[in-house]
Amino acid sequence: MRRGCGGISTAPLFDRLYERYDKWYEENRLLAANEAKTVSRALEGSPRPLLEVGVGTGFFASIVGADAGLDPSLGMLRRARERGIPLLVAGVGERMPFRSRVFGSALIVVTLCFADDPQELLREVWRVLAWGGVLVSCIVPRDSSWGEYYEAKGRAGHPFYSKARFITNEMHHTMLKNAGFSLERQYATLSFKPWEEPREEEPVEAWGGDYGFTCTRARKKHVI
Repeated sequence: MRRGCGGISTAPLFDRLYERYDKWYEENRLLAANEAKTVSRALEGSPRPLLEVGVGTGFFASIVGADAGLDPSLGMLRRARERGIPLLVAGVGERMPFRSRVFGSALIVVTLCFADDPQELLREVWRVLAWGGVLVSCIVPRDSSWGEYYEAKGRAGHPFYSKARFITNEMHHTMLKNAGFSLERQYATLSFKPWEEPREEEPVEAWGGDYGFTCTRARKKHVI
């Protein structure tokens, strides 16, 4: 597994296996590149500063030029520092050590499926965002071919996938709305199946379909 890691309960696992985690990007270059393009597209025009919650080893943060990253795994943060992320903080998304309304945008890349309390994490993101701030939250939909593939690997004992609790796009959207966000757009990639030859793709704007990676752009509305 790759991408941002989760809460206190999974931090020891990522501390122990962060090198294996980070190796995914080298071994799956086309998948990683497709996902990175989708994250970048969803973040276009977003206000600064940008925080990645569950920054992991900093792969996405380094590509989109994140100003700060948060993660409970010290091993992950050490690798993220090597990628040049300006500010790295040890902590969990459910209790972020930041003042309210200090970030213009936030990024979450599959961290929700590893968080101890994903709904509370989203509420905390809402708190630290400025009014009108943007959240881009990306998931591997549970009901996609890729979600089913990863869940099967988890049942077979994969150390990372076995800890993941995948959610559907519908569940994701409901959680975002419950946290106080309004949905704007969704971008998707990985239209090919896990057993097919990977290929380069451009992100598409889509609310449905069998895509293995989706990024929902949402906004913290101004109080009227």
